[in-house]
Amino acid sequence: MKQLALAAGAALCCAYAVAAPSPLDRVYTADQNTNTISVFSPASNTLLGQIKLGNARPDVLSPLYRGEINVHGLGFSPDHKTLIAISNGSNSVTFIDTATNKVKGKTYVGRSPHEGFFTADGKEVWVVVRGEDYISVIDPLTFKETRRIQTDLGPGMVQFHPDGKLAFAVSSFTPMVDIIDVASHTIVKRISVVSPFSPFLQFTPDFSEIWMTHKDVGKVTRISTSTLEVTGVIDTGFITNHLAFAKVGGEVRAYVTVGGENAVKVYSTGKEPKLLASIATGALPHGAWTSDDNTRVYIGLENGDGVQVIDTAANKIVATMGGGQAPQALVYLSNVAASADDHANLVPRVNQDAHNIQLKPTGADGKGFMVVRNLGVVDAIEAFLYKLKPDTQYDIYVSSQAAPIGSFRTNTMGMANGTMIGPVRAAAANDNAASPATVSVKEAGGGAVVLTSLPQG
Repeated sequence: MKQLALAAGAALCCAYAVAAPSPLDRVYTADQNTNTISVFSPASNTLLGQIKLGNARPDVLSPLYRGEINVHGLGFSPDHKTLIAISNGSNSVTFIDTATNKVKGKTYVGRSPHEGFFTADGKEVWVVVRGEDYISVIDPLTFKETRRIQTDLGPGMVQFHPDGKLAFAVSSFTPMVDIIDVASHTIVKRISVVSPFSPFLQFTPDFSEIWMTHKDVGKVTRISTSTLEVTGVIDTGFITNHLAFAKVGGEVRAYVTVGGENAVKVYSTGKEPKLLASIATGALPHGAWTSDDNTRVYIGLENGDGVQVIDTAANKIVATMGGGQAPQALVYLSNVAASADDHANLVPRVNQDAHNIQLKPTGADGKGFMVVRNLGVVDAIEAFLYKLKPDTQYDIYVSSQAAPIGSFRTNTMGMANGTMIGPVRAAAANDNAASPATVSVKEAGGGAVVLTSLPQG
């Protein structure tokens, strides 16, 4: 399907040293659909290649004995020598040597881990097991789990204060933040927050606050690391994913990815944060990370299968790099490569560019968008539907086809998300500039069209 805009992926922040992007620096994304880690050069804004951890969809729909599924989270050691990749479909933590791009170890944990990170001293790796109710503590030398830290259901991410004393863990299913004493591995305080779904947290550059995102309600919560209390809540927008901070002109700014608006919103970070700019991006911006010199913020495009680069002084996108399918986590590591154009143990890009479809409501309610990806002899369409009737089935049609290409039932909040695999291009044979294919969403049982790719009004 042509005329479907090419588009737009998860971050963790560390120190803010002043140094221009070096040819030895690297940007990494965890690519959930291709099960790769894409490796980019921030000095040249190019994709160097990919680390293949498993087969791309739909190969993983068969019984799997080797390889990883849903490569999702990323973390790294304080010395930047080790990158860890969390795969939530195969419940694994993969340890990668950043100098060689080789896998050097692997640990299997509980159901559906989400993110992981090294402690400040580099002696432990903590991985949140989101499908269960604990944090798995792993020895990065033996790759063995050494203990578990009990939490409420669904821990979403954990980060460590650089003084090594406290860890902060957000949740994906519980409206609480756990404050954990690192030495004793015990929770010392729980903080109530506005939503049960937080996929991400980040420290401000001076580590005086953590900012955490609430994807389901489109907000960001600020928490003081000294008082351990909530200091404010910001309304950011539909599908707030991740955020990063950058120092610009002596001021600290927050860059928040808002997936449902295809935008990165820039906020001041004073007592009363103000929206300073809204930067249009490709499809579904997700991850974010700042370069060491603060001149660039790197944005992963979950539905755009790549990375965009923001110039923080101008608040505009200055480069777009194609990468793996559905990038989630994104990190920037300085001085890790053996040489400027090192391609050791990398494979060429395994996927093509994605195409995106924005769905518009025919009435007052409803939101939606879709992404089409080529899988060789078939295609995959992932649909995201929001603000429809709860607990209701909807069918999706392409052009004038009599039969739907897929059906979804919304949850109690009127939301649905899923993937359809089939010969979509055959259904869209009239794919040309004069008569582009159209997509429509109808309530099942002969209902009216509620969402369409055609312009309205």
